[in-house]
Amino acid sequence: MGNRVDPLFDQSRSGVNRAPLDDSRILSGPFWAQLRVFLAVAKAKSYNKAGEELGMSRQTVAREIRRLQDLLGAVLLVPSRNGIQLTDRGRELSIKLLSLDQMFFSLYHEMRADSREAEGQVSIVATEALTGFFIVPALVTLNARYPKICAWLHNPANLLSFRENQCDVMVGFGPLREDGLESRAVGTLHLVGAAARSYVEEHGMPTWETLASHRFVDSDYYASATQAFTPWRKAVARGGIAHHCDNPFAYGLIVKAGLGIGLLGNFVMSDPDFVRVGMGIHIELPITIHAQAERLKSRPVRIVFDWLADVFSAERPMFGPEPDPGALTKGPVSDAIDHLALGTSLARNDGR
Repeated sequence: MGNRVDPLFDQSRSGVNRAPLDDSRILSGPFWAQLRVFLAVAKAKSYNKAGEELGMSRQTVAREIRRLQDLLGAVLLVPSRNGIQLTDRGRELSIKLLSLDQMFFSLYHEMRADSREAEGQVSIVATEALTGFFIVPALVTLNARYPKICAWLHNPANLLSFRENQCDVMVGFGPLREDGLESRAVGTLHLVGAAARSYVEEHGMPTWETLASHRFVDSDYYASATQAFTPWRKAVARGGIAHHCDNPFAYGLIVKAGLGIGLLGNFVMSDPDFVRVGMGIHIELPITIHAQAERLKSRPVRIVFDWLADVFSAERPMFGPEPDPGALTKGPVSDAIDHLALGTSLARNDGR
């Protein structure tokens, strides 16, 4: 039969199997009110000041303190020339109550934040490509949850300076050496050498040996002499520049029209009109979300900051350390490229 021991009481009986929340007697004494009064006096070191804080008379405050001391059987406060002083027992109790008070304060504001609608205008700076392909599609979800947050989208004036952009939140690349910023490193933007299939059909697939006969579409964004852009700069130097464009969307359309080889975000590979040219042209740009720490105290700004960090998170296949080819045929990016492609298709039809 084993060593099973029968319980002493019938577990089905509510009288002996009662949870604390089911027992109206527990924590129902009068001391909750007195504890609040005691904490106010412990902070103010004065019956009068505590009474003003609580909206009570001095006599009521003193009476509540006497009741609490009688309930606990301990002296908690003693008068002195410098006001009310805490005894050792009073100091011990006040520290425990203060911890509870701080917990209630945080809980109150968290609940208020969850229930209160966020409202306000938040200025966001990001490149046109990141804005059009990723921020705008994700804005649908943000707007549904926070309909009173107004996103004000700007093109960057300077990708190397937060302050020159005069914004609340900036989607940049890498760290910025400016005081007072909170920056969060997120995913990686992958730029690859790409060409339109029509370009390859006419000029052939480029190789390092044949680059002298090929033409490129260049941009000031890609003129950096840093090591990251070395593969691109070497390729352009061995070929020639057909066109120059600093508008990201127009740049992509020039490449899509077959007018030259371009350096494009790997996400455009979801468009079947583009092919990757290889040759080691792969630039990795670390995406970083920046905001002034002081502005992040504003709830709408903090919401947008965290939202953008999620939009460009390294957990998303598009922005992972290694680009996921399977992610290139899914999502709103393909839809945006289709809209851009429509303009190119119309141009081709008009030219026939």
